[in-house]
Amino acid sequence: MLTNGSITPVTTDPDNRPAEDDDTRLEAPDVTEPDVTAPEEAPPEEEIRRAARPGSLLRRVLDELVELDVAVYEAVEATPTPTIDVPLRKLSNAANHAKLYAGIAAVLFALGGPKGRRAAVTGLAAVGMNSFVVNVPMKYLGNRPRPDRGRVRVAEARHTKMPTSTSFPSGHSASGFAFAAGAAEAMPQLGIPLRALATAVAYSRIHSGVHYPGDVVVGSLVGMAVGESTVLASRAVRKRLGIGGSAAR
Repeated sequence: MLTNGSITPVTTDPDNRPAEDDDTRLEAPDVTEPDVTAPEEAPPEEEIRRAARPGSLLRRVLDELVELDVAVYEAVEATPTPTIDVPLRKLSNAANHAKLYAGIAAVLFALGGPKGRRAAVTGLAAVGMNSFVVNVPMKYLGNRPRPDRGRVRVAEARHTKMPTSTSFPSGHSASGFAFAAGAAEAMPQLGIPLRALATAVAYSRIHSGVHYPGDVVVGSLVGMAVGESTVLASRAVRKRLGIGGSAAR
């Protein structure tokens, strides 16, 4: 710097540097990584409801049916029934893998004469056909999760082992009504007691916490249809083979 004819050195004070304007500072943009979490797979009934047009009659009906189904299940779970908990659990377990109906068929085959043998064979044939229909395509297509057992009330005395298969429809319910229809074709007097037994087994699946009521209702209807179809097929085979009604008796 030139002052009065002399040169004065210019010093730079690092503390006197002009302050940076805050508005001119460059800040790194806030980059938020996108959420790549895969969405949870919706249960089948939820997918059906989504497919229905919003506000449509179909969607409202499906919503109400699902809510009713869950409400009935939770009402059963919430009701203390210590007297029948253990008997229903044992009945439900006895029907596993159709063991209950195989035992009844063995007694009919051994002690029931020609009619008993025909009832046993037709009844077990209906159970076999039912198992194929329910356990292969229907449970795969239904893909409904099992109930969230114990959410309302924990009652271990009534609980059976939770199956690993899907919930819809109930195979136990279907097998019971299929066997009843098949056996009653040869021995009509067995129709009422066998259907009463099938009804008790069907309810035991709700009571023990492994099925929703809707699973049991649909399973029972499927079992009835399969059983009657097996009866018609049995009659057609007997007719083709020339086995008349009197011979079968």
